[in-house]
Amino acid sequence: MSQRHLSRSVVLQTLFEWDFERRKIEEIRSIFEKNIQEFAPGSNDRPFMERLLNLVLDKRNIIDDLITKAAPDWPLERIAPVDRNILRIGLAELLFADRKEVPPKVAINEAIELAKQFGGETSGRFVNGVLGAVYKEMGEPGKNDQPKPRKKYGNVPLDQLPVINMAGAVVFAKQDKDIYMACVHDVFGHWTLPKGKIGDNPSIANETTEEGLIREVQEEIGVPVKVVEKLGENSYSTFHPEQGKIVKHVTYFLAEGPFTELTLEKKEEKGGLDDVRWFKLADILDLNFYDDILPIVTKAITKLAESK
Repeated sequence: MSQRHLSRSVVLQTLFEWDFERRKIEEIRSIFEKNIQEFAPGSNDRPFMERLLNLVLDKRNIIDDLITKAAPDWPLERIAPVDRNILRIGLAELLFADRKEVPPKVAINEAIELAKQFGGETSGRFVNGVLGAVYKEMGEPGKNDQPKPRKKYGNVPLDQLPVINMAGAVVFAKQDKDIYMACVHDVFGHWTLPKGKIGDNPSIANETTEEGLIREVQEEIGVPVKVVEKLGENSYSTFHPEQGKIVKHVTYFLAEGPFTELTLEKKEEKGGLDDVRWFKLADILDLNFYDDILPIVTKAITKLAESK
């Protein structure tokens, strides 16, 4: 994740919380400060974040009216809160930002990327459709401009970036004749799996992946687990405010725990999570998961269903 994309994500998080929780406009600054500390501590891009947030707030009435006209089949209040605020950010940059800093194509593409990352399955297409309609009405400024070549991050190939090793788990429990799965919910409206960094406890020397998983799950959702088997791995690049661009490598396991009350960890780096619950196995695939998590979850459900 580039620094500018991270900055837009912080603004989106701020707008989403304010909108979804129906907070007063006077509270948005405190939400903004909290999110900077949680998601971008030490970032040197704060001036951009402040300008973008102010731009959205200053032009919100105009922007909301444009959304209504560009998506007549979708009343503003029926649009998902994440999508609604991605559109506000995209239209603010498309219509009112300095085009030398944010060309129209960049404004649209960044909004689409936010939608793919934080929205639902159809969010990218929806955001693209609305912004594309407005862009055409504007006369498609900059349509024939040649994009500047993207800079490589410090000319460092992806396979040479720092790697953070993590472990995650599909945590399940058996109660009577039912199987339940524990999922954590993030502030962007997705359910996901508990996970954390390996080797993050200085009191444990040479912590193994499985040991780290057991520790992290206990800390994050409050239940002890026993590892059953490995489910798979994935890697993705992201941006760390202090280390720059990094790669996170996650190993996922199937792990069993007791069917007891779950307790979400109250910890600064877990600030992006807001709920944790048990779900019956039959209800799991109805939840809104990130695309890269679905194969792991599906594989786990298949194994658990076969074991019943």
